[in-house]
Amino acid sequence: MQWIKKIYRFATAGGEKHRLGKSLGLILFIKLFIMFVLLKLLFFPDFLKTRFKTDKERSHYVIEQLTKTQQNDRKH
Repeated sequence: MQWIKKIYRFATAGGEKHRLGKSLGLILFIKLFIMFVLLKLLFFPDFLKTRFKTDKERSHYVIEQLTKTQQNDRKH
């Protein structure tokens, strides 16, 4: 737990004193936001919700996909 506190203090102290540190931190935050939020919303839609109406249908599909054998794969 101590190392988390040290990293936090190091990051906040660097941000207070250096203008460049603040700018780089803001750029990093914006890049992470774009990567994890916007890209997920735009390129990775909720596959199961768009194909199936009920939770039961979704769970059945997931179970089928997880328990599919190689022999079943060769048939398709």
